[in-house]
Amino acid sequence: MDPAGLPALEAAIRHLHGAEPRFVECVAVQEKILGKVIWDGEVCVFDLAGHPTATRCYAWSYATEGGKRQFVAVLHVPHVESPSEAIRAYIVASARNAKKR
Repeated sequence: MDPAGLPALEAAIRHLHGAEPRFVECVAVQEKILGKVIWDGEVCVFDLAGHPTATRCYAWSYATEGGKRQFVAVLHVPHVESPSEAIRAYIVASARNAKKR
């Protein structure tokens, strides 16, 4: 289970995507690049009600340098159809955003 807890993840989904989440399960995910683990944790899966394009969402949080939690909620869309793909999509998007800074 995510350290922030389900209520915090559900609140983040409502805030980020304006939809009502319903918890389905948490899935262990480990992502490696060139043999190095770059992410190891659980992704919580939620069904969504009221979102215009997605019926599912993948959510997790992580601790930032200041000790606060960063919440992530990735919609289930083409090319992001599993918890592992949600992690990969977030990693790619984060890398692209870092290059823009």
